[in-house]
Amino acid sequence: MKVEYKAVSDIAGPLLFVEGVSGVKYGELCSIILPDGEVRTGKVLEVHQDKAMIQVFEGTRGIDIPESTIVFHGKTIELPLSPDILGRVFDGLGKTIDGKPPILPDKRADINGSPINPYAREYPDEFIQTGISTIDGLNPLVRGQKLPFFSGSGLPHNRLAAQVARQARVLGTEEEFSVVFAAMGITFEEAEFFHSDFERTGALERVVMFLNLANDPTIERLSTPRAALTAAEYLAFDLEMHVLVILTDMTNYCEALREISAARKEVPGRRGYPGYLYTDLASVYERAGRIKNRKGSITLMPVLSMPEDDKTHPIPDLTGYITEGQIIFSRSLERKGVSPPIDVLPSLSRLKDKGIGEGKTREDHADLYNQLYAVYSKGKEAAELAVILGEAALTDIDKIYLKFVDAFEEEYVSQGEYENRSIEETLELGWKLLSMLPKRELKRVRDEFIDKYYSRYRKEASGEGGDLKNPIASDRLEKKETKKKER
Repeated sequence: MKVEYKAVSDIAGPLLFVEGVSGVKYGELCSIILPDGEVRTGKVLEVHQDKAMIQVFEGTRGIDIPESTIVFHGKTIELPLSPDILGRVFDGLGKTIDGKPPILPDKRADINGSPINPYAREYPDEFIQTGISTIDGLNPLVRGQKLPFFSGSGLPHNRLAAQVARQARVLGTEEEFSVVFAAMGITFEEAEFFHSDFERTGALERVVMFLNLANDPTIERLSTPRAALTAAEYLAFDLEMHVLVILTDMTNYCEALREISAARKEVPGRRGYPGYLYTDLASVYERAGRIKNRKGSITLMPVLSMPEDDKTHPIPDLTGYITEGQIIFSRSLERKGVSPPIDVLPSLSRLKDKGIGEGKTREDHADLYNQLYAVYSKGKEAAELAVILGEAALTDIDKIYLKFVDAFEEEYVSQGEYENRSIEETLELGWKLLSMLPKRELKRVRDEFIDKYYSRYRKEASGEGGDLKNPIASDRLEKKETKKKER
């Protein structure tokens, strides 16, 4: 039921205050009708007795206080839902912006959904293949998990997010897989990249896109992830799909939250963010997961750019408490030309042990990633020692570890933007890299796996494992020689 009021009392920035209201609820939508007939949209942010505070989406510039009329619609933002939302592009409020006919909904849902009840949750235990070795091999994504990207300004996190959206799939299941992609506060150029990339590669058919541009209203930025998760809940729990939700950039979302909080003159918390930032982020992230006795699921990969590359900043700090791990981007690797520049040592997937092994990926997966971590870590220590004392001070085995670091970053971490590696290819590449080391250095791998996989790429010399020629080094040498000839 619509109710009209002509009692605008004050304007403060993007906020408009109305007096003498009754029956108005938090989150309710309203229309602001100007004397010249222009209509703007608003959302109720706060109600106290007979006063209401409204955030105007299009801004308050030009609003005539005594002559403007407020019409309350008696409902919150609702998203029209049907199977036809796949392949469509929406704005942050759920309105179609792709020039195609509007959605004929089977149902409408309030975008302010509820987090999944912990008692109703099913434990994540199914592997999702992204086609990216540093994720699949070392920090596997599990169906129903929340695994964020911690990146920095200017790093290629958006391109990696687009690659995950194109390539991700659940292995060994017949259920349909879809992607909900929501971008907040991005430039027109970035929005065009995402849309054209999905359209060109054919991925758009299984993607639902929500785009909020940098020049769109701030309040719309707060609705974008909620609209995306509402669409994901419909696809997962009504249509029984596996849904991967990618939210980029959550830093822009939190900046919008801080801006609205400042306009409301709330007491600021850490670095000016509202004290309820943790609760607000949890209300978004905790809508992902699996529900008992339901086939569908929502897997969440939020992307956030850490201000000043600071992991202790409130946004990544609080996100880390809520989610199950993080994939961290490294600016130093990016300077070295490693792409994607994922720093594997501080990266973590807390559920990786649940989604790998025989029947899911392969029986050697856990041993392999433990050994790769150990060798890469020891190689980084050798690199630090070489910087301090010089490479001549290193032992022969330290020099092998040093070569391993370069090979690992060039062959395993580095990957083409459209290179989709299967989990088998990723695991075999890991064994190839380990073949650079003598057998005696493989202390985290069971003998049965060494005999089955390691021996394919390296043969022991008198049981000592000398510094034999290995396929990784040969491949890298061939690539360098080819580049020289091309020049």
